[in-house]
Amino acid sequence: MSRARWTPYLLIAPTVLLMAVFLAYPVGSVAYYSLQHYNATRSWANGFAGLDNFRQMLLHDPLFWQSLGFSAQWVVVEVGLQLLFGLTLALIVNETFVGRGLARALVFSPWAVSGVLTTGIWILIYNPSTGVFQQLASWGLGDQGTSVLGDPSTVFPATVVAELWRGVPFFAILLLADLQGIPGELYEAAAVDGATRWQRFRMVTLPHLRDAIVLSTLLRAVWEFNNVDLLYTLTGGGPADQTTTLPLYVARKAVDSHDFGYGSALTTAGFVVLLFFSVLYLRLSKFDRR
Repeated sequence: MSRARWTPYLLIAPTVLLMAVFLAYPVGSVAYYSLQHYNATRSWANGFAGLDNFRQMLLHDPLFWQSLGFSAQWVVVEVGLQLLFGLTLALIVNETFVGRGLARALVFSPWAVSGVLTTGIWILIYNPSTGVFQQLASWGLGDQGTSVLGDPSTVFPATVVAELWRGVPFFAILLLADLQGIPGELYEAAAVDGATRWQRFRMVTLPHLRDAIVLSTLLRAVWEFNNVDLLYTLTGGGPADQTTTLPLYVARKAVDSHDFGYGSALTTAGFVVLLFFSVLYLRLSKFDRR
């Protein structure tokens, strides 16, 4: 009886140990350094800071609030559009038609491309000298030398489109997998009852996709909030910090300026924001509760 009681704990012990090493320790380290003045270029001023970093961040750093606001805007727009287009593509490739295998491969292929390579592709597309807008200008559509990444009025939609190309397949893959698990008899019964295509989608498809949509949107929201590679490579947070997300601001402070104490405070703030809204979202969506 004693062996049976302790066996489950022994079996999960390696996983718990790995989580403690690779999750709990980094989180604890960041929390510790957020309470320190720790700048590698000003070692003589290093030491315990208490809440000074958080006071500076909340009361005297407008770029923190700007980057947090842009992060929220980025997440809402990206996740909403990716879900919409991903669900549409999943419904299309779930149908039976000639060339469906090729269509699925083309839909899913952007997800296999690395983030830096993706931004390299879109930098070439947006290049004002050789990109698509230069070609359009040669046809009389637009002006020569248009730089959509350097114009404050166009940089946001340009970056959104680039990230959509990479993010839509994520939703398409997950939702297609869930679509294939819906029993066909439900659609047949609905058709016999005279339900239209829209009614079958609303009353049969969406309820079965509910948990998949909640989980995928939450995961993608966390990933988009932490997005660094695409925005850093495309715009570097510019022009005039208009595309600076909170993680990008953290990288600027901690990596570029070597202010690891303040960077840790910014990271802690981002962690708290994500944790709060993740718990709130799961509670409001009643995830996995029928």
